[in-house]
Amino acid sequence: MRRSHVVAVALVVVAVLFIGGPSLLFADSIDEQLTEETQETPELVSLEDSESEFWRFLSPEAEFRERSPINVIVRGETEDVLRAMSERDDGEWEEIEDVEEETEAEAPGEFENATVLEEEHRHATGIAWGEADGTTRYAWVDPGEGEDGYWATESLQLEDGDYYGQRYHIRLYESPNPDDEWLAMQAHTEHFDWFTLRHRVDGVEAAQLRVEQDFMELPDVDTETDVRRMHVDNAGPSDADGWATVVDLTSMVVLPAGIGLAAGRRGRASAAEGVGKQRTPARDDDGVLERGLTEVDRQRLAAVADRLEAGHLLLVFAVLALFLGVRMGGLLLERRVAFLTPHMIAALLYPVIAVGIPVATYLIARGLTRRLDAAIVAAGSLALAIWLDYGLLGVDVIPLDVVFQRTLVVIALGLIAAGAARRATRARRLNDLLVGGVAMWVLVLVGTLLGYL
Repeated sequence: MRRSHVVAVALVVVAVLFIGGPSLLFADSIDEQLTEETQETPELVSLEDSESEFWRFLSPEAEFRERSPINVIVRGETEDVLRAMSERDDGEWEEIEDVEEETEAEAPGEFENATVLEEEHRHATGIAWGEADGTTRYAWVDPGEGEDGYWATESLQLEDGDYYGQRYHIRLYESPNPDDEWLAMQAHTEHFDWFTLRHRVDGVEAAQLRVEQDFMELPDVDTETDVRRMHVDNAGPSDADGWATVVDLTSMVVLPAGIGLAAGRRGRASAAEGVGKQRTPARDDDGVLERGLTEVDRQRLAAVADRLEAGHLLLVFAVLALFLGVRMGGLLLERRVAFLTPHMIAALLYPVIAVGIPVATYLIARGLTRRLDAAIVAAGSLALAIWLDYGLLGVDVIPLDVVFQRTLVVIALGLIAAGAARRATRARRLNDLLVGGVAMWVLVLVGTLLGYL
């Protein structure tokens, strides 16, 4: 078997073990269940004493595609609900700045007379829900009273967390009939995927529970009568169980006007908790491990040590620094450089992943001797960086298509490193390993951006 074939087979094994293996053992790898589109109007969800109805899912297009399950319904006036989500526990605001900006919504579908305060403050529930950016999703609503149903876009989006990290994300939809006084919400957790340049949903259950607890902590809410679960039969996508939280704020005492939606953002502390909490290996004070090694084992370990080069360590550091640096750089720019839009930040940092990682790998691997060693070190470093990134974000649900895509990029980077090693370039610099690795890297990244992977 040609040496290049050996390298390719070894990379497949490494990628499957380092990406596919941990995803099956330590994470809940899922395959999103997507139902087929239907043109018929499905059964709608109705509420007590309400003429209007809504479909139990959101759709990425104005058509009935069961993608994002509605999982929170709040009864009450729109302004009351917003005040409840940003209310101070003592009913007063502690102004940090003297500047208070009030903006009245002008675009159709936005909340009228919404007040935005550009200041930080303490909340009764502990969450400072801030206005969020996100892709539009469509909700089918029916006003009732003989009127026709229609597709509505979200009235507002809220978040708690970081755009380029992990966040709770909520889309809110107003009742099409003002007399009914309800808001339908779709809450989920998501993280920014630097390979797709889009947010990837991790699940809906944790976010639903967080919003539910958020309302339950309000002092005027009776947790036994004002908060309940209602079966709306929308289980399937992600980890949805088919039950929606219903919160009744119609009897809540609302504070005077002037309390608005908090614009400040606060990162999730839970995403950072547990980082570095690794199990400490059992001590081997009695030298049991050393006594268990045979002479053959010692010779093999010595052979591995002899193959190590300084370039191997440099390659590991470079891949880790570039990959994780993009994540940290996105968070830093988001928090510190206000004039940069999300698209600007993506345009600045994505080339580091798309071009910087393979170029750095090629340049460092040119100084390495063996093809197989270079391939395994590069592939293993990228796999390690991917899992460290997930660990920092607190992501524990990985769709199978993501596992497949990450496996391909790990293999591609390993091929680039193998093709750049000295023994691979003795005959010709553009060898089959290097050309195959570059082609695979480009095709996988382009296919990912276009939505094929």
